[in-house]
Amino acid sequence: MKRYFYIGIAVIMVLALCMVGYGAWLNYSDENQISRRMDNRILQLSAVKVAYRDIHPSVELPAVRFSSESMTDAVALTDGRIIAWNVEKNKQVHKGDILLSMANEQIPLKIQQANSAVSRAEALLAQAYSAYQRQGRLIAKNATSQEKYEEAQSQYLAAKEALQEAESQRNQFYVQEGWLNVKAPVDGELLLIYHQAGAYVQAGTPLALVGNFDRLSFSVNLSDSEIHHLDIGDSAYLKFPAYWSMSKAYDTDYGPGNKGGDSEIICVLKGIVPPLSEPAKIRRTEWTVDNRIRLLEPLTYTGVTMYTGRAHHCLTVPLEAMVDLSHDKVYVVDEDGIAHNRTVKCGSDDGRYIEVLDGLSEGDIVLVGSFEGITDGTRVDINLQGGE
Repeated sequence: MKRYFYIGIAVIMVLALCMVGYGAWLNYSDENQISRRMDNRILQLSAVKVAYRDIHPSVELPAVRFSSESMTDAVALTDGRIIAWNVEKNKQVHKGDILLSMANEQIPLKIQQANSAVSRAEALLAQAYSAYQRQGRLIAKNATSQEKYEEAQSQYLAAKEALQEAESQRNQFYVQEGWLNVKAPVDGELLLIYHQAGAYVQAGTPLALVGNFDRLSFSVNLSDSEIHHLDIGDSAYLKFPAYWSMSKAYDTDYGPGNKGGDSEIICVLKGIVPPLSEPAKIRRTEWTVDNRIRLLEPLTYTGVTMYTGRAHHCLTVPLEAMVDLSHDKVYVVDEDGIAHNRTVKCGSDDGRYIEVLDGLSEGDIVLVGSFEGITDGTRVDINLQGGE
């Protein structure tokens, strides 16, 4: 009886081992089958050829600070009380135009005192000169001593010096009197008035802001790959976001030809530091803007796009060919339909195509669109856009 029991146990163990082995074989077979299917699968994807194209490279500028070289404060050069403004806000002025008049009761009194001092000095000089002349005639006749003659001469020179000092002091008061008329420091518009009539101000106090916004300038740092195709004197266009507000901080009037948000603003490249002849990764570019339509003011604007006016002929691929945002990887398809991940070096782009500086040649085929499921070595069936 025990023999049959042991035989039954052995049969059960053999059957269990057979089932485990069969399961392992099935699992191995399925994995190999899946692997073969994965190896033999062909994905349907779009592709384009690397080609030379004309693009207008664009650069996104998060913030642009415009400034005016002709913008400064009119400053009080002496103490005084503002009597009246001669120019209204936002009016055009020329350098030297009188903006406002001030009064200082002390200055006329000081001028009167200085005139009296000059008159006394003139009288003393006349007396000293007469005595000097008389001693000169006497010394010629040996009727006086050399000592008296030199004394008269010294008194004359001292009186002459005292008159010059009195006249200089009076001229200073005349200058201060002229400072009571505050003049425009530059050509431009009266943008801001800091103090109204009746206010008492001290010397050095800013009274008004005068500026000329016909020409503005800005600077922006760009990578070498973004500006290597530019030359001094090239023009570019500035595009502002649709949400950009047209309100003005300085309340200046708009110029003729202004189209509001639809205006096309042209900027001209004036300088690159360091120059393109020297190696550098980042360069500072200086630009000027013709702002006679008075659309802009010396402020910081955000979300600005700058694109070049001159077309740049270069080797390009669509931006859709870039695997990630770093723009340094693409998938290249060989003659056997195998996709290979390749590292590339890219330059500027126009929002649709991007310049290829290194890593690709004209005629190479790159994948575009979605790269889901693509790895290095994947077989693909491509739909070549733009023809075979």
